[in-house]
Amino acid sequence: MKLASEKQVVSRRDAEAAERLRALVRSASIEATPRQILTVEHLPDLMPAGTCVYVPFLPKGRFGDTLEACQRLIDVGMQPIPHVPARMAESRGQMRDWLARMTESGVDRLLLIAGDSDAIAGPFPDTLAVLESGLLAEFRFHGIGVAAHPDGHPMADRATLIQALGIKREYARTTSTRLWVVTQFSFDPNAVIDWLQSLGTILEEVPVYIGMAGPTRVKTLMAYAAQCGVGASARLMLRRPGSARLLRAWTPDAMVRALVRYCLDNPDTLLRGIHLFPFGGLRQSAQWIQEHNGSVEGQRGQFHESSVQ
Repeated sequence: MKLASEKQVVSRRDAEAAERLRALVRSASIEATPRQILTVEHLPDLMPAGTCVYVPFLPKGRFGDTLEACQRLIDVGMQPIPHVPARMAESRGQMRDWLARMTESGVDRLLLIAGDSDAIAGPFPDTLAVLESGLLAEFRFHGIGVAAHPDGHPMADRATLIQALGIKREYARTTSTRLWVVTQFSFDPNAVIDWLQSLGTILEEVPVYIGMAGPTRVKTLMAYAAQCGVGASARLMLRRPGSARLLRAWTPDAMVRALVRYCLDNPDTLLRGIHLFPFGGLRQSAQWIQEHNGSVEGQRGQFHESSVQ
């Protein structure tokens, strides 16, 4: 009887893990450059209606490109989330113009980031400066996302970064703004889990979405990792037992399974979903989502809906 009971427990946990995995993938968001969005044919065939698509404003790009890509996403029933890089705004007036044009085009949420450039073009050295400016309060955005870095950041230690998240959470609370956190991509689930646990109660009920690379060749992945400051994490991944297969290709499967186990063991976790960086191409990452998410009916449109009041 004891053996049968143990098998039932294992079977139930396996079923719970499978459902949690489908739920995480089902609500997955994805990042896509303006060029990808504007040139890929049959975009609705890749991603279902309601999919949240993050649209970068690249350092050498034009804001108009980001806005045009957002408009195409809206036209096909998807949810654009444009990046708004604080350091790239040359003036308070330019930042206000960006926000106004997004609102006028139907964009109702954004990801506020400092930006990849070390140079500061105007009055906003970081995201806190944008929040303190009061500009966002002039517009009725449905929600605002902010970035986090589980593998660390070259410009600040963990305590400083977590303190900044607390300030952003307080801003959301006092302004009744819907807030969520989406992280830089990582290859190390242990680092992600350690970071999640280090948050304590600082974010209260703010949902967290963990970034990871979509399926791609390892050579491509390592290049992006070095560029984005997570090269150490990538090299650690390749030194692990069983990593020989990664010399052929990377997929986020093992990363997601580790996070699923964490969610089952920590039901109160703030982890709500995953965010894919399609370094191997938009089509390849979209196909991975389709293969792992189970039924998508009734699930889209719920992403990033939690709020801090």
